Amino acid sequence: MKDLIYNQTQIPREQWRYGFRSSASTGCGWIATYNALKLMGYHMDPEKVIRRYERMLPLIHGNTGTNMFAPALCFRKWGFPVELVLSRTQFDAKAIEGDACILYYRWRKGLKFGAHFVALQHTDRGFVGYNTYKNSTGPDLYGNSLDIFLKSRGYFGAILLVIRDKRNKKS
Repeated sequence: MKDLIYNQTQIPREQWRYGFRSSASTGCGWIATYNALKLMGYHMDPEKVIRRYERMLPLIHGNTGTNMFAPALCFRKWGFPVELVLSRTQFDAKAIEGDACILYYRWRKGLKFGAHFVALQHTDRGFVGYNTYKNSTGPDLYGNSLDIFLKSRGYFGAILLVIRDKRNKKS
């Protein structure tokens, strides 16, 4: 898909700053939002998405990343029907119903831990995510189960945001 961001680490340090840090370091939240909009056929400048998130967290300004509920608040404010899904056993069925989704999860490697947002959608090949890994060069195939994808990588604390296109009457 044209103009999707597949790998935030490839964003030049001074392009699309997120607060006082680079988007390559802490930009996964706004990038997932941008990519989800693109998956539904909307265009929004990255700068506008970044400004929205920076206003939501005035003391942090994106320096520690994005609040896990910020994408839901943004999409709701923009008029999109959204649903937060907390049970991983429901992720697959709910994600298939959405026009785009954002998956938030936590990870740990040794003493280092963090969190990440990815935009995803269900296709005839299974679930496909965008901006998943530091070495991603295109869409990343997750397989037919988000729960299995998360378990196989040891990701935890996951939340799924299901987004429905506001132009779609079935919403």
